[in-house]
Amino acid sequence: MNFIAMDFETANRQPESACSLALVMVRDNKIIDRFYTLINPQMPFDSRNIQVHDITADEVKTAPTMAEVWPQIKDLYQPGMLVCAHNARFDTNVMRKSLARYDIAEPHYFVLDTLKTSKLFEPDLPNHKLDTVAKALQVELWHHHNALSDSEACAGILIAQNKQFGDEALKNLVEQV
Repeated sequence: MNFIAMDFETANRQPESACSLALVMVRDNKIIDRFYTLINPQMPFDSRNIQVHDITADEVKTAPTMAEVWPQIKDLYQPGMLVCAHNARFDTNVMRKSLARYDIAEPHYFVLDTLKTSKLFEPDLPNHKLDTVAKALQVELWHHHNALSDSEACAGILIAQNKQFGDEALKNLVEQV
């Protein structure tokens, strides 16, 4: 499989408050490249979010905004490209809202949600949180809620599921954004 695993962390409850982004590029079921950046959301941080991901306003004050990050990654988001995320609805919404803040058109691509694939393929797990699924599939998750660690784990989950269940089983779960 060829895809990008994507994960955002946010500064607060607002989806347009992206404060970090990681992308993991996969070709032929192998991770070939990684992209990680902090993002200055230009809005306040909520203490609950800081508690989850340990990113503070001080850490991002000199980081690029989403408008500055977008030119570096936009070529990855082409029609026909497959992007996966664990709870993809969250991450695609953060992408959409963060770009809209800067009047940047929403890209169109295909999405595969490893939360949904895990519920289908691993129905007996106690829950389908990223850390639970990663542990069950023996996929490394070195720092939960670090966007790069989460993206790598998401990629590993999809690779494991693809090896076990095949392309056809996954194709039925792909949606277009």
